[in-house]
Amino acid sequence: MKKTTVLVLAALLLAVNSCRKQETAVPVEQIVAPDPGSLDDFIHVKLEEKGEFLWSWASDAQIWTALSNSDFVLSVGYQPAGFTNINEKIHQLDLQSSEWKAARKAVMQIALDSERALNPALRESDLLAFEENPYLPVFNIYVKNPATVTALRNVAMLRYAEPIGYEPYMTVAKERSDSGCGSNAPQTGLVAGSDYTVIAPNCKQSWNYAYHNIAQAWNNGNTGAGATVMIIDSGVSSTQDNLGSAFNQGSSSGRTITKYYTLPGATSVNDPCGHGTSMLGACGAPRGTDGNAVGVAYNANLVSVRAAEDVLLNTSSETVGVSNAFTLAGNTASVKIVSMSMGRLTSVSQISDAIIYAYNNGKLIFCAAGTSYSWTAWFAGVIFPATMSQAVAVTGIQTNLTSRCSACHSGSKVEFVVVMEKNGDDHPLSLADYSNDPSTVGGSSVSTATTAGIAALVWGKYPSWTRLQVLNRLKASANYYPSRHSQFGWGRINAQVATQ
Repeated sequence: MKKTTVLVLAALLLAVNSCRKQETAVPVEQIVAPDPGSLDDFIHVKLEEKGEFLWSWASDAQIWTALSNSDFVLSVGYQPAGFTNINEKIHQLDLQSSEWKAARKAVMQIALDSERALNPALRESDLLAFEENPYLPVFNIYVKNPATVTALRNVAMLRYAEPIGYEPYMTVAKERSDSGCGSNAPQTGLVAGSDYTVIAPNCKQSWNYAYHNIAQAWNNGNTGAGATVMIIDSGVSSTQDNLGSAFNQGSSSGRTITKYYTLPGATSVNDPCGHGTSMLGACGAPRGTDGNAVGVAYNANLVSVRAAEDVLLNTSSETVGVSNAFTLAGNTASVKIVSMSMGRLTSVSQISDAIIYAYNNGKLIFCAAGTSYSWTAWFAGVIFPATMSQAVAVTGIQTNLTSRCSACHSGSKVEFVVVMEKNGDDHPLSLADYSNDPSTVGGSSVSTATTAGIAALVWGKYPSWTRLQVLNRLKASANYYPSRHSQFGWGRINAQVATQ
């Protein structure tokens, strides 16, 4: 690997010092990609040691390895020289001001000059990989010259330069493009009295609601009316009418469901994965008359955002889609609660920027602590962005109330848990992609959407409360409070107590 790296760098030096009129662009397929094995091991070690992985810990060579083994997209965060405390101010920046435009221009010019060493004809528009988010000081560019990484990371105006299309061991993982998808079909073998209880007017209440006293909260008139929850996920099924024309039916009335997509390249809000549909259902499916599953906050307003293809955010487009979704949340006054049951192993500052933007605008943000798939099973700690202090990390436990669910992640950053697994593989009810027969869904994903629904019950009762007041009420109702469990945080929320 060292010999290959030396040869590549030598070739680049010759290119820089040769006559530019003779230079031509280097095709992507001709770029030698360093073996990612040592980088993956480095990420693995840091995750085990630190519980997270920041690209600021990586060397220039490691970042180039990640770029050349993915899609060559580098996320570049910038700020004016001497600017401080951006996390406190990011929701108030005027990126069209002269100082911010000058900072962007200067950083972009450094990248452009470096990339022109390989292709003198390059224009700025050729570098840009995605349309820029007008609310965040970041742009995404294609980098084909490893020297560009070094040049950018030596600039005082740079906040970060990170590969956003790379995750460890992704070169050998077939499931990376469809993690969490394809399992949201209706379940026809569900058993009354065990898997669900039929309640008025004619719907199925999931078996796990009893562990959180959700029905008791409903009986006191707390149904989420007036609260709005945004679900950032894979979209919403066009064939599930309980999230469409039948959204208001039975005991659910006077509310709205709004649908967006922020995933670059997407052309509709439709959910090709099924995961987003099930999360919307767990949070706020109607309490209807058609025999389907009812969600926790069955009178809350829902906002669906298709921001990713699946639950594992391992592509550049998904990173941008999620980032755009969180700034949308921050700019939507009616949204009080944001729930995202997706994530990744490595941290990405572009998503962090957007989450902080939403947080600074008063949003209560719930993120899944993590659910393992075959190529992430070696790490059972809390994943990004649930690791962030601005996010409330949620995971799932079994009915014994002491063990995490079979594929759920846990750790010191978890704040709440939801009972969502019995007998090893029986999971809560939600809405299937189609049909009035419910699906079943597990993992920290449904735990997160369920917790967001409980928060909507509280905020619906106390609409003038702040995020902190709602969060403190959730904590105070949980079974470990005022202590905190090392893996499960405050524990199981009691919805009845939280809505008193």
